[in-house]
Amino acid sequence: MIEKIIILENVDPVVFFGINNINIQLIKTLFPKLRIVARGNVIKVIGDEEEIIRFEDNIHKLEKFGIETNILREEDIIDIVKGKAPTIFSQDNLIIYGINGKPILARTPNQKKLIKAFDENDLVFAIGPAGSGKTYTAIALAVRSLKNKQVRKIILSRPAVEAGEKLGFLPGDMKEKIDPYLQPLYDALEDMIPPLKLKEYLENKVIQIAPLAFMRGRTLNDAIIILDEAQNTTKQQIKMFLTRLGLNGKMIVTGDITQIDLPHSQQSGLIHAMKVLRGIKGISTVEFNKKDIVRHQLVQHIVEAYEKSEAREEKEAFPDSPKEE
Repeated sequence: MIEKIIILENVDPVVFFGINNINIQLIKTLFPKLRIVARGNVIKVIGDEEEIIRFEDNIHKLEKFGIETNILREEDIIDIVKGKAPTIFSQDNLIIYGINGKPILARTPNQKKLIKAFDENDLVFAIGPAGSGKTYTAIALAVRSLKNKQVRKIILSRPAVEAGEKLGFLPGDMKEKIDPYLQPLYDALEDMIPPLKLKEYLENKVIQIAPLAFMRGRTLNDAIIILDEAQNTTKQQIKMFLTRLGLNGKMIVTGDITQIDLPHSQQSGLIHAMKVLRGIKGISTVEFNKKDIVRHQLVQHIVEAYEKSEAREEKEAFPDSPKEE
């Protein structure tokens, strides 16, 4: 009789053990010759050495499956322990599995282009309208890289530009004032990473979410860095951000150049950066459009209606402007 301690390093314990420990109870029935005690992310097992070796091998297979899919069902456990391949969703456009095993896919041709551009370049600009999935896809790619241990951390940032509101009049301390600007980033992560694991990542700074001003002076190695809403950066801000890129790092910069909230006297740093950096090897641009909008079907109609309205207003404001040939 020997004793073995197995530590689950990356899988969420709730995913692995199941609600009310239903999964570990099933595992115990599949290994009746062993005495198994589980607490937190630690499993202690006592029994015959040969049986323990078989048990540990299967535990690591179950752990790998749970990390990959964010779900571990009764049928998956039985299949893996019996040496069968578990039923798993697989498509060419799969990025990662989200909460409860939900597949997160590249749904449009331009989302697929973003994946390819990310794989082949260290800096990618993803430009397009609200709802086109550019930020969501970018965060999914970052989470995939973290899960695959290609990087050690994810940095997500946004400029805290007031779109009609004033920070000074919002209640709370600086974090509470800034957090509403960063909430869309939290929302995407909550779709992709189990709650306890996400909390652990945030507490240990494996995933960092911060306003753009907090990036100054940093060099970000072994990281995926995403700048969202980049159309609201100034030329100086985006230059500062882009020069944070460190060794084994990748950046995705997303923005919608039709939704600039900067004062009219300031040029968007995103537009300027795309012009300055055009043609440099290792930098790619993916342009999204109305056809990429994957929110409620009304969102595409809303975007189209505003475009038509803005075109009419521009025509009325400049009735004598020459037509393009």
